[in-house]
Amino acid sequence: MINYSVSGRKKNPDISIQDFLNLEYMDLDKDKVSTVFGFVEKSSLYGGRIFEQPELSNADVEQLYRLNIGLKLPLTNHYITEAEYQNNFDFLKKYHRKGNSIALVNDDLARWIKRDFPKYELEASVIKNIHTQTTINKYLELYDIIVLPMDLYNNLENLQTLEPKNKLRFFGQSACAYNCPAKICYKTISKINKLNVGEGADLFKCSKSIKQRDIMGFQEFDINLLIKMGFTNFKMIRNIHKKKIEFTNLTNSFKWFN
Repeated sequence: MINYSVSGRKKNPDISIQDFLNLEYMDLDKDKVSTVFGFVEKSSLYGGRIFEQPELSNADVEQLYRLNIGLKLPLTNHYITEAEYQNNFDFLKKYHRKGNSIALVNDDLARWIKRDFPKYELEASVIKNIHTQTTINKYLELYDIIVLPMDLYNNLENLQTLEPKNKLRFFGQSACAYNCPAKICYKTISKINKLNVGEGADLFKCSKSIKQRDIMGFQEFDINLLIKMGFTNFKMIRNIHKKKIEFTNLTNSFKWFN
């Protein structure tokens, strides 16, 4: 069965998560949306993007549950101590339920969560850069799902050999990470997210000034081709084919969720 994990980032706080999904992902089969990922309340465990403010409110999360869609927490911080994990225990407990998942980079954090919160589905983030069948086999001993790096799309023959496809997730779209030669930003973001909101901007580093690369812009991958290859799990950043529509009576404009 095909399923999509979709981004809730940059959601307008003045609209509901239902209307946001109808607008941003109107071309997707919404029955196949399994999780929405984004920041909830502040946590030092976040990574991937700098935390500025919550993107999904408590009301959004509750509405997702009513729609039978799970929440995915992007806890992809590289640097985590066991004491810090304990400080976030209540945060993890709040969202611990079947259908919710957590994207992770730090293997120790994954082990602690697997031990204490077994209802979460654990996802090895694309940041881990898992490329080979050997490393896939290794990490599936800890994680439920592996997110594959986008540059594997450059070698479809090799990509097709990777198994088990029902445990692998591939991006439907990509931005700068697709052809980034270093990805040094992720570790600096991990450090920034340990600080108070608005601090640490001087810590951020990007490889653009260090290693030459072509600026390719936003890329969209051929999901239908990937489905034919046997892949069933996809991560969607946004729908680049979305139409411009008015928010007025948005919910009533769609059959989905009515």
